[in-house]
Amino acid sequence: MIVTLELGDLVAKGRVSIVVERCKACGFCVEFCPTHVLALSSAFNSKGYHPPHVVHPEKCSGCDLCGMYCPDFAINGTKIPQASAKQASGGEK
Repeated sequence: MIVTLELGDLVAKGRVSIVVERCKACGFCVEFCPTHVLALSSAFNSKGYHPPHVVHPEKCSGCDLCGMYCPDFAINGTKIPQASAKQASGGEK
């Protein structure tokens, strides 16, 4: 029996949630993300700051370093259970 694994099968999947209006664009979440999922947006929030946005959602591991470093509690990362991650990526292989 041969089992083929893809990189996505080995890496935990995650999701980033951002509360744009809480963000003061300090950039800690962008700087400390180990998988480089985030970047500061060119758009403004109502306070005039550039909040982060997700540029590579497929790379998110759900480690929540973004949330741990955020001084304004404007962002958090969560792990997606493996079964849900496979459904989100197109089902069983």
